[in-house]
Amino acid sequence: MTEDQQLGSQTAKNGFKNEKDIVQKFNNWQSDVEAKKWLALMEYKVEEIEYVKAIILSRYKADIQIQITIKLKEAIAAENIQVKLVSNLKGFNQIDKRWVDKYIEMWEMPNDVSELLKQYTGEISPLINNPKDTRRTFANEFSKENQKIILDWLNNNKSLIVSDILKGRGKFSAEWMLVAQKIDNSARWILKPMNYCLNFFGNGEVEITQRGNFKIGRITMQRKGGDGGRKTAQMLQFKINPAELFNN
Repeated sequence: MTEDQQLGSQTAKNGFKNEKDIVQKFNNWQSDVEAKKWLALMEYKVEEIEYVKAIILSRYKADIQIQITIKLKEAIAAENIQVKLVSNLKGFNQIDKRWVDKYIEMWEMPNDVSELLKQYTGEISPLINNPKDTRRTFANEFSKENQKIILDWLNNNKSLIVSDILKGRGKFSAEWMLVAQKIDNSARWILKPMNYCLNFFGNGEVEITQRGNFKIGRITMQRKGGDGGRKTAQMLQFKINPAELFNN
């Protein structure tokens, strides 16, 4: 394996504007230098490839699917890629956002945890005296006992949570993460297997931050907020900084 394959990253000549750019590069794989490198990182021998077709997916954890036909073989391989486009050094990127009720269904969340998380997001008004924000309860405003209830549950379900919010489930779950960063005239990319990303972003302490939010390794869990005060501000969201992959 070359040094580039180990790093999985390189500078890019012009950067990429969107998923359509990346699909176009894969579809022009015979002449596109970067597409050839991505295929090699996915452990395909370019000289054995007969045909590549890339399509954009929507409403799945994978943004792009690459279909690869190998010469003299009838089977077609498929690779699902999640694309993160970053335009600054600390480009936090939302990876999942749902109502707490949806997470209750996904993760069989017990009532005590869901009730606390609804207080955290503001679906349930604060039950404490003098909250910092009358719309919701910050994690560090809960009693130590209630903080422990949430942290214990997050710790016990950490692998499931991290896999669902990053990789997803089903035939369009993401198997790779491609991060493309462009800042001013500098552009670079990194392509990593999703299992590597699950460990990279998910490993680490589950804790409450000084701002009163939650951290699961390098993943932030917080109330969505914003939305001009609309009800959707009360959803729960998870965020990462994809550019951290470049520093590993």
